[in-house]
Amino acid sequence: MRYLGCDAKVFCRRLSWSLVVHLLRHYAESAHIVTSENRSLTCVQLQQAIDYIQTHLSRDLSLTELASVINISPTYFASVFKQAIGISPHQYVIQQRVKQAKLMLSKTDLMIADIALQVGNSCQSHLTQQFKRLTGMTPKQVR
Repeated sequence: MRYLGCDAKVFCRRLSWSLVVHLLRHYAESAHIVTSENRSLTCVQLQQAIDYIQTHLSRDLSLTELASVINISPTYFASVFKQAIGISPHQYVIQQRVKQAKLMLSKTDLMIADIALQVGNSCQSHLTQQFKRLTGMTPKQVR
């Protein structure tokens, strides 16, 4: 290796890593195979995700952020969350925001625009749209 140029050293390093990856993929005994039987969230994982959503409802919650709470990929999280709850994580967050807004409308005198911001909507109009879609009424009608 002493007489090889820089490009040859890089090539040898990449070749050795490729060999390691190949061996691990094809011959590792501890590979965890995902099947339809074990493709679900544990009760603890599901509760962690739900608790995180409830705690951070006022923030803009991304799929990546939610998946990182239980250390799985965003795509896998979306799939197993929907399997467990029956709706996508995004729809669940919207439902929780509307539920919280409905509670705040009945228990506080806050303006609807303030409630919208506190439950994580960007504006009153966005809350009204989601609220009407899920409840059939506007926030003003509920109040």
